[in-house]
Amino acid sequence: MPSLLGIDSGLTVTKAVIFDIDGTPLAAARRRVTQFMPKARHVERDMDQLWTATADAIAEAIKLSNRPASDIQAIAATAHGDGIYLLDRSKKPLGRAILSLDSRAGSIVERWLTGPVADQSLVLTGQVPHVSAPSALLAWIKEHEPARFAEIGHILSCKDWLRFCLTGVAGTDRTEASTSFTDVSTQDYSPDALKLFGVDELVGALPHASRSDEVVGHVTAAVAKRTGLAEGTPVVAGLHDVTASALGAGGYAEGVVAVIAGTYSINETLSSEPRVDRRWFCRNAIASGQWNNMSISPASTANYDWFLDQLCSNERTGAEATGHSIHALLAPEIEAAFNRPSSALFHPYLFGSPYGAAASAGFFGLGGWHDRGDMLRAVLEGIAFNHKIHVDALSDGFSFNQARLAGGVSRNPIVVQMFADVLGIPVTVTETDEAAAWGAALCAGAGVGIYADPQSDPRDVVRIATTYHPDSARSAGYRVRYELFKDIADAMTPLWPRLGNLAAQPSQD
Repeated sequence: MPSLLGIDSGLTVTKAVIFDIDGTPLAAARRRVTQFMPKARHVERDMDQLWTATADAIAEAIKLSNRPASDIQAIAATAHGDGIYLLDRSKKPLGRAILSLDSRAGSIVERWLTGPVADQSLVLTGQVPHVSAPSALLAWIKEHEPARFAEIGHILSCKDWLRFCLTGVAGTDRTEASTSFTDVSTQDYSPDALKLFGVDELVGALPHASRSDEVVGHVTAAVAKRTGLAEGTPVVAGLHDVTASALGAGGYAEGVVAVIAGTYSINETLSSEPRVDRRWFCRNAIASGQWNNMSISPASTANYDWFLDQLCSNERTGAEATGHSIHALLAPEIEAAFNRPSSALFHPYLFGSPYGAAASAGFFGLGGWHDRGDMLRAVLEGIAFNHKIHVDALSDGFSFNQARLAGGVSRNPIVVQMFADVLGIPVTVTETDEAAAWGAALCAGAGVGIYADPQSDPRDVVRIATTYHPDSARSAGYRVRYELFKDIADAMTPLWPRLGNLAAQPSQD
């Protein structure tokens, strides 16, 4: 029976999901991937370790599917966007990958934002540079690691690295190509963009950009032996996970805002013309002549995961050892907290924010009577409030009256209802747990002619969707909390840099 393989590599977990061509998930396997933080604001990953983990996940998914690997008709990968995965001229990893949670280039971006570069970038590329953009990271490497900069042969994204591992062919797709160096009008690479950011020496290192559903290579013999995949299986170019998630969640359309609550706070809507603003990125959509408008920050469920790792580690270990979910274990605490008043607020800025790189996370309004449930509620509300900042920005430029929510938190009805109440518009979720992997699989299927195009989703999306409508009383209460959330952030804006400076002070022995 024909099937498709979608690979989804996030910032902490890499997954392989096999789907029937009707969209039914047949098997899924995942592996955690280590993040390295050698110093403040540096967040990295070993590229070979990522491939090893992904290959293991592919092998397990094939085994769990109880089907021969020859049933898989095509493969596509999606993964976290921005950051950089560098190869040298012999196509070997050039140091660790730099993840999109990294903010080492903060001072460079601040310099650009206070000078002419930001406005010029907005006009030319459709976005102002940010700390994890390839433009900023390459400029940082040029300034701080010139020897490494001189060895750069290929500039890839995460999913491009996985595609290279599968096929031996280096390249990217249109959605990923537009993270820094394309002209927003022509949607093609612009040498002027590289010159603007001071990295014009790298024009030859930019990867060829294919359509997301274009077959760009085939599974090699070595990969087939390593994973159990059939040698020669077609591999398509794939796409940025922001776009893949919206596509897989049924929210990739004009008039809809897709809200992806993952490591990043992703909020996006499609348009048939470019419209630029400092508050969002105007990047290439899957099809030529369409644009994906994204208002984002690295400030979503990475904060929830951090809380679980730091304050619920024993429970998490125990739950996983017995095959249970830490999320199910904590659900009663969270539900109880939502059902009582609380003064606790949390700014989810552990890795970045819409307020600039200097912002940091923090609880406000805590008292000795608050418990862990209250803190978890504050974390989840803070995540939703941060999404609202971005959704409100997009609403100034685009028309939409509904949201599609994807990400791990979309499995919790209490949290989905909270998003509807906070955003003040209906929020729809689908039964598809692996939206990004399914978005990649749609591209894979389109690439080999199973679907007419990536948007020809064979599922009955209406049947598998549930819509949550905002409650007027709760929405009113959240407006009060949201305004205070923003007021505190405004008050903290001049203080956050001072807090950051404490980390630069020598330790007291």
